[in-house]
Amino acid sequence: MSSSIYGKLALTNLKNNRKTYIPYILTAILTIMMYYIMDGLSRNSAISHPSLHLILVYARAVIIIFSFIFLFYTNSFLIKRRKKEIGVYNILGMGKGHIARMLTVETLVTGVISIGTGIIFGILFSKLMYLVLLKMLNYDIGMDFEISADTLIYTLVFFLVIFLMTLVYNLFQIQLANPVELLHGGSQGEKEPKTKRLMTVFGVVSLGIGYFIAITVKQPLAAIQAFFVAVVCVILGTYALFTAGSVALLKALRRNKKFYYQTKHFSAVAGMIYRMKQNAVGLANICILSTMVLVMISTTVSLYTGMEDVLKTRFPREAEAKTNLSVPESDQAVDRIVEEELANAGVKAKSMLRYHYGSMAALKQENGFALQQFGNYQADDIAEVYMIPVEDYNQMEDAKETLAPDEAYVYSTGENWDKDTVEIGGRTYRIVKELENMKLAPKDQKELVDGYYFIVSDAAQIQEILAGIYDGSDMQADFVEQMSTLNYCVTFNLEGDEKACLGALKAMQSRTESEVRLGFFEGRELNREEFYFLYGGLLFIGIYLGALFLMATVLIMYYKQISEGYDDRERYQIMQKVGMSKREVRQSIRSQVLIVFFLPLVTAVLHIAVAFGVVTKLLAVLNLTNIPLFLICTVVTVIVFALFYGIVFSLTAREYYKIVN
Repeated sequence: MSSSIYGKLALTNLKNNRKTYIPYILTAILTIMMYYIMDGLSRNSAISHPSLHLILVYARAVIIIFSFIFLFYTNSFLIKRRKKEIGVYNILGMGKGHIARMLTVETLVTGVISIGTGIIFGILFSKLMYLVLLKMLNYDIGMDFEISADTLIYTLVFFLVIFLMTLVYNLFQIQLANPVELLHGGSQGEKEPKTKRLMTVFGVVSLGIGYFIAITVKQPLAAIQAFFVAVVCVILGTYALFTAGSVALLKALRRNKKFYYQTKHFSAVAGMIYRMKQNAVGLANICILSTMVLVMISTTVSLYTGMEDVLKTRFPREAEAKTNLSVPESDQAVDRIVEEELANAGVKAKSMLRYHYGSMAALKQENGFALQQFGNYQADDIAEVYMIPVEDYNQMEDAKETLAPDEAYVYSTGENWDKDTVEIGGRTYRIVKELENMKLAPKDQKELVDGYYFIVSDAAQIQEILAGIYDGSDMQADFVEQMSTLNYCVTFNLEGDEKACLGALKAMQSRTESEVRLGFFEGRELNREEFYFLYGGLLFIGIYLGALFLMATVLIMYYKQISEGYDDRERYQIMQKVGMSKREVRQSIRSQVLIVFFLPLVTAVLHIAVAFGVVTKLLAVLNLTNIPLFLICTVVTVIVFALFYGIVFSLTAREYYKIVN
């Protein structure tokens, strides 16, 4: 056979199967383009910020995994639809070697078009994505546009490998099948599936465990680990329920005579039962991808739009200078630096607080707190205990309180202590008063763990309690000294010219960390750029990956409609011949399509609703405690996604109706 015939056959086949191959090629082009852009961003030498660079590297890894799985998934659909056509070629005399050469040419054509066009569009849109990222970061990092040779090579090699592997898979499928199997390849899975009770139970249990974890987790830091466990359980449960539970549900509907023996339900339920085995994975994929899109976009938009809330939560006051080893020389040095730099910049401090304190992680118990050298912040009963001398309390609150050595005031930013005594570090204090408020920590201040402030008579007993935590410890002496000594802190807001205030903060930070032993300084404006880099990068990645997953959802929906159309066409034609009207056919189709394609969306929204609580705790770790803002962003994201989902569904449904009719 002439070698040119393979090229002609390949082009003819691609043209005849354009309804399936054009979306596949377009999707491959977009996937390659998005990988190229992300790889280029992650390798851009101007991005030296570690957090942003790490985010881009992780996003690139996600796209690599996604590209491999998704292109393989769509290719498996294409080869399944082509099996009947290939079987005809085989029966007409083409050997499997000839068919392999034809498929090789087809893969070469689609690969060259996809990779070449994807790289070209990647180069063209790279500059735009750079500008979008810079806009989200809110800061000019001097990032220049550059075409990376490494990015070109990695993109070319990676996707050539994927197309080569899909070709090997296709050839393997053809080699194993005989002509009769190929002729019926597109119709496999038409036997009525058995009800898999064990898998259904597994799905319910897995989903129940995931939901239970999401609902019951209490501590924000514990939510990090719990969230990933819950995600795995929900994914496994979703696949199991769509695969086995959907069949069980449809059979239950079939047993309901009142529901089943209606024209619009009879055909729909019967058809879905017979094809659910092959369609369930696609529906589960749509559900999981939809959930991922909703979570990523709602959380990243919330973090970015709530930036001011994030900064105020992380930095209740604009500046904080302190020494972690309070001795008179260090305390005086901190005060001197703050006062001198305020005067040099010509700005004023307001709401200034000066105080000594000892802080420790502790497990909350019935009668007090068990102090810990290192706190397990995933424990439900973990708390932060702060002890402040009454002298410092009086200075902060402009009060004249006195306390005996065994007396204390208590203040909590969360639940009240509501007990007459408390045991801390082997000492028992009588609670004289439970304070309603403190300037140092507002009552509505959101913290990762509950904070308890105890005002005691003097600094010496705080020192003894701190030292007692590390008695007999084999840790380094310098570390023990630091941890068992009080801290001294000066915290304040600034008033004056914005530029002068920022200059004063930078000077204070430089001097505090260089002139004061174990000195530390942080400020809201000093860290604003850091937060924009982190959360701006997260927003960019959230929208970027969200668009990628949305594209995958659209393609799966499209292929599902096409597959349903070809599978249903003959069945509905037979029904019309035996008396079913076109109106009844249309009602049946509508019933089937609505049930099948909106079930994943409803399930995804249910997943989001259950996960809302655990996601708010994850956001609290990132300093976003504005739950109403996250709720609004989630609701708006769901509504917009549902509208888009409906539009895509209606457009792809038209192709279904055209095929069936």
